[in-house]
Amino acid sequence: MTRISSIRKRTVVSSRPVPSGKTCQLSVLDPIMEKNNVRVVLYYKNLVKIDGGGIMRKLTDSLAELLFNFPMITGRLGKMPEGHWIIKCNDAGVRFVEGEAEGNVEEWLRNVNREKELQLVHWEEMFHKPYFWSPLYIQNTEFKEGGLAIGLMSCSHLFADPICATMFLKAWTETTLGQTMTSPPFFHPLPPRRHANTNQTHRHHHELISRYKKLISSSPAPEPQCVTTVTLQFSHQMATACVAMHQGLTLTPFEALVALFWVAISQVKGSKSGLINMSICSDTRKALGLDKGFFGNCMIHNKVNFPSPLDHNESKVLKAGTTIKNAAKKMDHEGIMDLVEWLEHNNHESALLTYNLKFDDDLGRPIRAWYYIEPVVGEGQLIILPSPESGEDDLSRRVVMVTLPVYEAVKLCEEAVLMKFCPTIWMDGL
Repeated sequence: MTRISSIRKRTVVSSRPVPSGKTCQLSVLDPIMEKNNVRVVLYYKNLVKIDGGGIMRKLTDSLAELLFNFPMITGRLGKMPEGHWIIKCNDAGVRFVEGEAEGNVEEWLRNVNREKELQLVHWEEMFHKPYFWSPLYIQNTEFKEGGLAIGLMSCSHLFADPICATMFLKAWTETTLGQTMTSPPFFHPLPPRRHANTNQTHRHHHELISRYKKLISSSPAPEPQCVTTVTLQFSHQMATACVAMHQGLTLTPFEALVALFWVAISQVKGSKSGLINMSICSDTRKALGLDKGFFGNCMIHNKVNFPSPLDHNESKVLKAGTTIKNAAKKMDHEGIMDLVEWLEHNNHESALLTYNLKFDDDLGRPIRAWYYIEPVVGEGQLIILPSPESGEDDLSRRVVMVTLPVYEAVKLCEEAVLMKFCPTIWMDGL
């Protein structure tokens, strides 16, 4: 078993000070995710040739240079008198852990599982005094015989979503290589209340509001015991074939794969006729007209309920695709803004089942990229990612990470509706 050792833990601060007294207020979408954290693992086979020192020194130097552009990351959380979270941009820095592992990265990936991989992501729970707690941790692990697990970071979902984590890692890569930052972060509020909504006759979109109202009134879902993560790769041809199943319905690869896994997981869990209830979550920056560099939570989720029993000749997968498409349509600008305005008067916590993460293709070329949203609660979790190996001719290639109880994960890998596409299992964790 490959052994990971922690070499050094320290704090990295910005190379330039942030103006004194600068603060950033969190939006109404941020407290929703307070109990969750984002964990990212990127693997690189070959180290970039660095002049003037080792790779770790270069990474910490470029990180210090980069942090000036991310004052929220180097700040500390505090609360306003009325109880709202705020980030005080005080240049307190981020926690940085240097690790070392035996062997090489290819050997590690052949034998890795969820438990081992999470050892690569340093995380500390929020202190009872959050002012002394760093909301971001970075752990870089160098393999003695070749390879680097770089940008191993975990951050509180309270102030950043997985898109922000990716944006930060991409900017760090560009800074390390002496390139211009292509997507600088923007720290600004969500869009203001629309004029139409100030009209008393405005009809609110109640789909998302009803979903969040129910979350407020319900108890937190329990965490499943003894879970594992199964990671599957769908080639461009596989994902295209999955989309093509839904004739007459224009689905994205995400929507088509969610429909497929919704059916497969429901069958694994023993659903006889309909499908289990599911929540889908997607980045809404585009829907809200925000710059892709918007830094903060912009993930909105909606519950998807399977309709009445199927007709005799109706396919579960096709019906699931239609249901998911309809749910996605309701996560538009009007519906989201009604939700945002309603949330201004309500506080709650939530947990997600399904994530749709869309990233720029030029993040770099890691040989593997894993994303975890912790903790996993309820029935399980499904995360769909673009493959790091995608090129211009196969943009539909996807990686699917499924977290389920161990015995259900075993059954999923044998489920006929899924296995007929012959996905490649990268990490079975079993």
